Amino acid sequence: MAFVEKRGRNSWRVRYRKDDGGFGTITGFTSKKAAEAKAVEIEADQRRGTFLDPDAGKLSLAEWSVTWFDALDVAETTAAQYRSLARNHILSRWGNTRLDAISGLAVHTWGKKLRADGYAVSTVATIIKIMSMMLADAVDERLIPANPIQPRRRGRRRHQPRTERLWATPEQVLSIAAQAAALVGNWAAVLIITAAWTGARWGELAGLQRINTHLDDGIIVIDPDIGALHEVGGRLELGPPKTAESARTITLPPFLIDLLRAHLDTHDHAHVFVTAEHELLRRSNFARRALRPATDGNLHGKRPRVHLQPIVPGLVFHGLRHSHKTWMIADGIPDVAQARRLGHKIPDKIEDIYSHVAAEVETRLIDALQRRWTTALTSLATTGDAGPTRAGRLALPAASAPPLRTTA
Repeated sequence: MAFVEKRGRNSWRVRYRKDDGGFGTITGFTSKKAAEAKAVEIEADQRRGTFLDPDAGKLSLAEWSVTWFDALDVAETTAAQYRSLARNHILSRWGNTRLDAISGLAVHTWGKKLRADGYAVSTVATIIKIMSMMLADAVDERLIPANPIQPRRRGRRRHQPRTERLWATPEQVLSIAAQAAALVGNWAAVLIITAAWTGARWGELAGLQRINTHLDDGIIVIDPDIGALHEVGGRLELGPPKTAESARTITLPPFLIDLLRAHLDTHDHAHVFVTAEHELLRRSNFARRALRPATDGNLHGKRPRVHLQPIVPGLVFHGLRHSHKTWMIADGIPDVAQARRLGHKIPDKIEDIYSHVAAEVETRLIDALQRRWTTALTSLATTGDAGPTRAGRLALPAASAPPLRTTA
């Protein structure tokens, strides 16, 4: 229902029923005829379900974000990332702006400024994507007529140089492991070696439990429900791995079975990998205390407890997964076997359904991994070097291979 009211000598307004039962108002008509025409249009649009309440767009982005985040249905880690980027970037700039006052040109100009301020292109793209999703849902809720953030069709193209992912050779992995052991203990070395020789993600190994570690069968299982340890808002909890394909069984080379068996004998925690204090692992703590100095070296630090040489500066934990992938490529392992081991989805749907890893392929993969381990240990033992470090000793089970030693 819509009707007109006279407000002055030459001033008319249209009143219309809102969804919440109240009345909205559109002013500025200088004749009754114009106001009545608008009222008829509103009633027709309301009957068709196409009417947009002009007052709805007056909602600020900050007000809309509360409703939007309450309805968001994504993984907790994703939601935490979205909230952080929204709080630190989107709402600090656009929070007080009305939904109908946000322009695409202004948003793209803001994105350009963020890049100029030094934010990574990928970070800015994620920020803009989140804001675009918020506005797209505002369109679906009939708060604004269209999403103002559209792809740019003008301006110079930004050709970003492709950043080569860092990876490590088996010898470098062992050197990094030895240096990490010297810093925080042998458990860190076993974790690094396991990551490089299985290709498992950080969360999958941090969340790996004894019940999913079947050493007699030579496998570890990434459980579909509790196969990864997630850190959300400082809280650690078990949950599903990254994707459905990430739930998988990973076959272990013989040396790693022995290594993990010896490692598990050192503690009785339900999780395979824990700190020396038997606490669950946190990615930032491990990176700061073990991985960064073990890969980057600490020769420029102030009076370090142990002196560590750089091995692969800049290598991150995920780089061990890239290393595993690189080794498999070099060893001629078929793509399907690589995908299954890493928990990747094969892009071709038909190939994904009908491709399987034959037993002989799995055997060839495991043999190649075992050979890389033995070759790396023999190489380092022959040169008397565990990488550039002379910081400590990493004792490995004799059944696997001769122990890797470093001297003080």
